[in-house]
Amino acid sequence: MKPRSAENEKENPIIVGLDIGTTKICVTVGRRSGTNKIELLGVGKAESSGVNRGVVANIQKTVSSIREAVSIAESQSNVDIKVVNVGIAGQHIKSIQHRGILTKRDDDEVGRVDVEQLISDMYKLVLPPGEEIIHVLPQEFTIDNEPGIKEPIGMAGRRVEANFHIISGRVTDIRNIKRCVDNADLEVSSLVLEPLASSEAVLDEEEKTAGVVLVDIGGGTTDVAIFHEGIIRHTAVIPLGGNIVTEDIKQGCSVLRNQAEQLKVRYGSALADENKDNEVICVPGIRGRESKEISVKNLAYIIQARMEEIIEHVYYEIKSSGYEDKLIAGIVITGGGAQLKHLVQLVEYITGIDCRIGYPNEYLAKTEMLNKQALEELKSPMYATSIGLLIKGVQTMEDDEATQEEKVSKRKPEEEKVAKIVKEKDKKESWFTKILSDFIKDDTGIDDDSFIGKR
Repeated sequence: MKPRSAENEKENPIIVGLDIGTTKICVTVGRRSGTNKIELLGVGKAESSGVNRGVVANIQKTVSSIREAVSIAESQSNVDIKVVNVGIAGQHIKSIQHRGILTKRDDDEVGRVDVEQLISDMYKLVLPPGEEIIHVLPQEFTIDNEPGIKEPIGMAGRRVEANFHIISGRVTDIRNIKRCVDNADLEVSSLVLEPLASSEAVLDEEEKTAGVVLVDIGGGTTDVAIFHEGIIRHTAVIPLGGNIVTEDIKQGCSVLRNQAEQLKVRYGSALADENKDNEVICVPGIRGRESKEISVKNLAYIIQARMEEIIEHVYYEIKSSGYEDKLIAGIVITGGGAQLKHLVQLVEYITGIDCRIGYPNEYLAKTEMLNKQALEELKSPMYATSIGLLIKGVQTMEDDEATQEEKVSKRKPEEEKVAKIVKEKDKKESWFTKILSDFIKDDTGIDDDSFIGKR
């Protein structure tokens, strides 16, 4: 069967998400299906061995993993993958607040083009050396001194001001991600901050309006995004994740790393008191050595200590944001680390804020391309970023289309106006030429054409 190109899909273009994580590299292929739904066409997953705490540490290994994941996704979806929306995270991510002002030439309604102009101006900000802007996210707008406007498009006004949440990252780390994608024979459509992508997959507008904290616990990092009144207010990346818990188990129980990972996944718990004292796990010894017995409760103590540290970091970010008392929808945990047993109880105990697990199944449409087992696996919190990248890809595409349409609709009256001016000018010029030629003929007796020709 011949692969179909994403360029040939006109009505519902195919979108591809590439999640370059610390533990896995995941490629998801999908397209828009109905209202706010994503139809998954294929998924490819490969072990990530060249990424450390969200940052590329080995380009060759990362490229190899990307190619493997892309190959699996292509065979599943029957799509020739060329352009991808890439997720980015890491400790180097920073955020700042800034204000922009645009003064229009008339009092016509504010359009998408005006908002795009404000955003474009923000990208020209001078940052510290070695940093680059990844996202410019509008917050509230002020039109002719009228503050607190969330949707400025369509409102009349001359002076448009806006507060922006600007997310930046280290240039070298951004370039390394792009180099990996380029070396895998792919093109970057957009770079998306991973907590923003995850929020699209597991949060709804009601939660974002009420006030909510998204906590995405990945392999190398824990990403935090705080929303209030439908607007992103605070972002942070904590350089601790599931991998450091595995390392703690490896050291504390004196087992191999792969054994530590299995212990965490199968028997791990974030609350030691929820486990029985007499429950024991038998771990095989190395190369014929005697097997080792590990208490489930002791294992939970090791995990709880590290998870408490991660949650304390998250709570610090919540308090420093100034929105601690405005989080009606509480905390939503997602990512691979969210699968740890009793984690919700531990988060609620430490922070005193309501908590739930975020599953990325709300925006998934039924599909015939994937079998039931594969579809159920994709509803796991560990795929929140991958699904979110598809949703962000669709949103970006729709915004670009709307902006382009507005530019075209604005261009038509302007072109008609210019054409009218040119026509009037031509009329005046032809009238002036006629008067001039009559004057020359009457005054000199020389024919105007020959006069002009000689000149």
